[in-house]
Amino acid sequence: MTTEDILRLRDLGEVSKVQFKERILDKYDIGCELVAMSNYRGGQLVIGIHDKTGEFNPLSYAEVQETTNLLGNIASENVVPSILLDIDTAQVEGGSVVVATIKEGNNKPYHDNKGIVWIKNGADKRKVFDNAELAEMMSECGSFAPDEAVVKDATLDDLDEDTLKVFLQNRFSIVLEKKGLVGDALREASLDDIANAIAKGHDLNKLMRNLRFIRPDGGLTVAAMLLFGKYTQRWLPVMTAKCISFVGNHIGGKQFRDKVNDADMEGNLLHQFETIMAFFTRNLKNVQVEKEFNSLGKLEIPYSSLVEFVVNALVHRSLNWNAPIRIFIFDNRVEIHSPGILPNGLQVEDITNGTSMPRNNFLFSNAIYLLPYTGAGTGIQRALEDGLQVEFKNDERTHEFLITIKRNPNLEADSDTILSRNEATPDTIPGKNETTPDTFDVTPDTRPGKNEATPDTFGVTPDTRRMKLTPKQKDVVNYCNVPRSSREILERAGVSYHSKNIQTYITDLVEAGYLERTIPERPSDMNQKYRKK
Repeated sequence: MTTEDILRLRDLGEVSKVQFKERILDKYDIGCELVAMSNYRGGQLVIGIHDKTGEFNPLSYAEVQETTNLLGNIASENVVPSILLDIDTAQVEGGSVVVATIKEGNNKPYHDNKGIVWIKNGADKRKVFDNAELAEMMSECGSFAPDEAVVKDATLDDLDEDTLKVFLQNRFSIVLEKKGLVGDALREASLDDIANAIAKGHDLNKLMRNLRFIRPDGGLTVAAMLLFGKYTQRWLPVMTAKCISFVGNHIGGKQFRDKVNDADMEGNLLHQFETIMAFFTRNLKNVQVEKEFNSLGKLEIPYSSLVEFVVNALVHRSLNWNAPIRIFIFDNRVEIHSPGILPNGLQVEDITNGTSMPRNNFLFSNAIYLLPYTGAGTGIQRALEDGLQVEFKNDERTHEFLITIKRNPNLEADSDTILSRNEATPDTIPGKNETTPDTFDVTPDTRPGKNEATPDTFGVTPDTRRMKLTPKQKDVVNYCNVPRSSREILERAGVSYHSKNIQTYITDLVEAGYLERTIPERPSDMNQKYRKK
């Protein structure tokens, strides 16, 4: 290390990763400092600079030898487990300073020779007593995987059969298609039959053991309960989300427009994802982006971006902190609070540049078969490409990662307003009467003063108008802001599951461009759902 490097460190003062000491006067205190840096992101301890004034008090040659030996002894005797230091010296006027570089530890949590765990807290350090914080340290260095921990007393009977079938169909689609287990055949098959088709001689219990969802001791893992649980919060009560839409811009506000009840959120990650997305789609504005009056609007915050942010919160949240995900909609912003800071020393600029370092590796590698993400680390980049004003905050004080998305408070055109106008009875529209066709759906030449060469007042020409939707069809389209199955759609419409109703409320809307299939290459797939296009 050069003199210029030392001067630069001195001028910046003490921070989380740089500490000054004139001399080593207290071995225990120095040991605590080494422990704190090892449990944090590493750092540098500089001997020969006054920590209050920043003035140099250089070491003589003999003092340099004594100090380097003493630091080595402290690292092996006062830090448990012991650590290795990279010790260097630098010349300054009147002598030398000693610089000890401490790496972030690979065997956290470290403690002093009294058994106390320390961690950096700004330029100072603090003791750690919280089990969640200790577990987080262990998770970071790979000595503890919370998603593979056991859920005491839970059994396969506590898992949801339909979600399991979706997972197995997506993960083993090629094998199951060869065995003819697709569509109705898969839907009607038992889980043991599906397991046997995937691996001969296996039942569900054996298959789940091989997939590591059941531990060698027979216990169900946290990942299994999060992905497939019927009533996940019975076993993992804080693994949920709180969703509130406030009136105004203050979290302390006592008025809110919408709030998801805890009972409605209860379920596995797939259920939580769909519930959160439904919360967004009914509370954010739909903006008219096409000239055609009957064209559907788009969410003010792109749906695809919200998907990325929500999936990241569900899959990458810390499982060690006893806190739910919190999602707040204010008049001027949306906030997504996810428990736990970025793992493994990641910074905000890393994730915005596409760096992917999953926190819950086992959960992450399996959730891809249920939730809509690629797992390639490009989700946040794609979301940012939508032109959103997004702020990311890695808050070590509150132990959470916060995403803030700014809203445009001046947006006025939304789908609810448009639909309410379109659904109005004729006599509620100026100049209308019961015998006159709806102004918004007649051909141009039936309107006074209109002709074929003149565009529709709302920018619609005869060959670009969509089909006129009934109120029920409009409700179905809005209902499909979140992907829905055919049965869910017909239940929403209040009609029986019949081919004629499927044609009216699904096929016609797909052909008219209002809905689209989630699996377009396989229209008859048992997992087929429909979403607003």
